[in-house]
Amino acid sequence: MNTKTLSKAAIIAALYVALTFISALFGLASGAIQIRISEALTILPLFTPAAIPGLTIGCFLSNILTGCALWDVVFGTLATLLGAVGTYLLKRKRYLGIIPPILSNTLIIPFVLRWVYGADEVLPYLFFTVGVGEIISCGILGIILIKIIKKNNNIF
Repeated sequence: MNTKTLSKAAIIAALYVALTFISALFGLASGAIQIRISEALTILPLFTPAAIPGLTIGCFLSNILTGCALWDVVFGTLATLLGAVGTYLLKRKRYLGIIPPILSNTLIIPFVLRWVYGADEVLPYLFFTVGVGEIISCGILGIILIKIIKKNNNIF
């Protein structure tokens, strides 16, 4: 990994952490209903492969720094990594790039909430709430971010 790529990954990781803390201030960074503003960054692998380690490290650090349980750190980070890789693989079909992080988080995080944190809600409810949060974060905010980046071609 060259210095430019490493720098991009570090900036993306730092942005992810900072945006997660903003979401945490409003009680939206964790729980059954979570809308992490940082999840909008999951579209960045469409523009640079440096986003894959950046998002993964950013999620890992965010989960540790916001006090998540060990298995949440592990599986939450795994969900982000899988979503980032999936998004990168769809880089030629830009707007489909929002789908992998939505799916990976919607399919993994409800199990973490249920079995790691003992959430009383039934799994279908958790799939729904996490899915809606991911559609807002990755889908709506992600598409807005795609449009902003496309207008500013020199960002990456």
